Amino acid sequence: MSNRNRAYLVNRRRSQTWALGIVLLPGLLLACGDPSSSTPDAQPPDSDILSDPLSMPLEPSLDSSKFKGAQSCGFCHENHFKEWKTSMHSYAMVDPVYRAMVKIRQEDFAGKEDKFCLQCHTPIGTRSGDIQPGFEFDQLEAISLEGVNCETCHTISSIERPFNAGLAMDVGGPMRGPIQGASPSSAHESEYSELFESSLLCSSCHDVVEVSGLNLERPYAEWLESPAAQNDMQCQSCHMKTYTGKATASSSERELHEHYFVGVGLPLEEGFLSAQEFEEMRIRVANLLQGSATITLDASAVSPGQQLDLFVTVRNNIVAHNLPTGATFNRQVWLEVIATDADSNVIYQTGTLDANGDLGNYWSDEEPFGDADLIEYGSRFTNEFGTPEIFSWRAKEHHSNSLSPLYDRTNTLFIPTSANARGPIHIEARLRFRAFAPYVLRVLGLPQYVDRIEIFDIDSISIDVPLDPA
Repeated sequence: MSNRNRAYLVNRRRSQTWALGIVLLPGLLLACGDPSSSTPDAQPPDSDILSDPLSMPLEPSLDSSKFKGAQSCGFCHENHFKEWKTSMHSYAMVDPVYRAMVKIRQEDFAGKEDKFCLQCHTPIGTRSGDIQPGFEFDQLEAISLEGVNCETCHTISSIERPFNAGLAMDVGGPMRGPIQGASPSSAHESEYSELFESSLLCSSCHDVVEVSGLNLERPYAEWLESPAAQNDMQCQSCHMKTYTGKATASSSERELHEHYFVGVGLPLEEGFLSAQEFEEMRIRVANLLQGSATITLDASAVSPGQQLDLFVTVRNNIVAHNLPTGATFNRQVWLEVIATDADSNVIYQTGTLDANGDLGNYWSDEEPFGDADLIEYGSRFTNEFGTPEIFSWRAKEHHSNSLSPLYDRTNTLFIPTSANARGPIHIEARLRFRAFAPYVLRVLGLPQYVDRIEIFDIDSISIDVPLDPA
């Protein structure tokens, strides 16, 4: 970890201020402590634990022993289990980046907000009481470490709010799903639920609101206003593709949904997937990203020594949500543009990486803000001083410039040419994506994973611009 990032992690601990009364968010309750406490690291009394009666109950609201676990489901639903086991739902409690984030939040709040992230990453563990202030991952029950497992989703009886684990679980009830008239089973009762054919099912955990009220992740909110919603195209359409097969060995063939829950993330933890599984997942991610956006370039001929004005337009081809979506504060989508003359001299570049693999923005240790023309799509946090911030709970504002569905945005780049330059000017542009930035992993103390971050090119294009004699 660089001195700059180490100093950031040590010195940017969040000041705690507690007001008399409660912080009101829809469905979220936080009891607060003594308003006279103004010490930056002062902590509230032990009773002041972030809680919510639905998703973060103070007392257990379900018995974890009532759950059989995903492996048990796999005895009959072998294919679905294999798909889930390689998914990011299964990875939810394994992810070292997530665990490191939780650890820092634990330190900042002395465990008082430990249930906030866990309410979605392990609803069973949070509601069963396994998640307590100061918990350790390696001390949790096996069912809690399964993350978002089969029973988490298939016991959902209703969605009480479309964010922050707003799902109601009917423990001991039937396994719910999108099948009407399911065949009787000795393993469990089955029941059709229209929720499983609706984006609302996904909303409860994939939209997230921070304790402060900041909207952190909002793919469902984006979907509600999208062309996809207007045309009854649900999340499952892209993220749970259909195929013909058997739900169990004794079932008849019918239309099934894949349980890979394909998104844009790849597991960084070695050993979570076999080499073959990882490559198959990488292909699914690449296929999902491919064609999700399009670049167009436009420029007119200039004389040597004149400025070449390059118009770069990026269009989000996704009909259902923004590009990027979800944890946009972690995702990186950016334009790389490189211009060379006829002698292969690089005369202009933006969006290239520094020696650490970072972009030339605030977080570059090599040259902060060294890339003045850098074009990124996504979001960023800022603190009370307007300084960029990594952690959502320390942020005061969340700024987004992600692209709405089917929306395009044009930027102009000014490319200088020398008086003796030979044309044509060859311009190559790529729209690039990665799930995490290297600087984040270094701040989290996880530099060993930097080389496992994969960059995907969503689209690429090149043009040649003539240089006319003066």
